[in-house]
Amino acid sequence: MAGGWSRDGAVQDQIDASVDDAVKLARSRLPEGKSLTHCAMCEEAIPEARRNAIPGVRLCVDCQADHEKQQVSQALFNRRGSKDSQLK
Repeated sequence: MAGGWSRDGAVQDQIDASVDDAVKLARSRLPEGKSLTHCAMCEEAIPEARRNAIPGVRLCVDCQADHEKQQVSQALFNRRGSKDSQLK
């Protein structure tokens, strides 16, 4: 049930669009290509099991964890600007 001037189903459309955006962002962050044998940041050897599990891996586990901490999460709130989400 939509409220205000929005049509029925508009809220679900907004949720679906937010999920689609999050999926696209996650897919864009996946590595591609051939895995490196040594980390691109610290030059530590990347274990073969990690290279096989994640095709295109470029960072060791520690550097990957540091890199992910630096990335800003965009899924904390809805930026689509609907009137209903701004009033709550």
